[in-house]
Amino acid sequence: MAFVLDSGAVSRLAERTRYAAALISALRDEGLWPPVVPSMVLVECLQGHAGRDALENRFLKTCDIAEVVSEALARRAALLRRRARRGSAVDALVVTLAEPGGTVLTSDSKDIEALASGADHVVVEAI
Repeated sequence: MAFVLDSGAVSRLAERTRYAAALISALRDEGLWPPVVPSMVLVECLQGHAGRDALENRFLKTCDIAEVVSEALARRAALLRRRARRGSAVDALVVTLAEPGGTVLTSDSKDIEALASGADHVVVEAI
């Protein structure tokens, strides 16, 4: 079972807040750490500036970065996106990586839930 983060979840968990620290601690206690972050999510959560990306880069060192998107995975994501009629290509790949039976942590629950409704037992948790 995969625990996958979208860009909003990466940004929120990278913040140095009590909320983020408590959530990370709870996820570790549940055995859901480290999470998977698809490499394409980095395009959405980073700015390409070392100073501005410092918090996210520090946080990403604690995650498993999924660097390869196979043709089959890309085709599955395209199908989910067509069926949902909403969501970005990156969001569709995030949901696809959580299949089967995984969880997506997101700050954009409407699009992710629409995509997950056609996925294989993917749970969506809002952050």
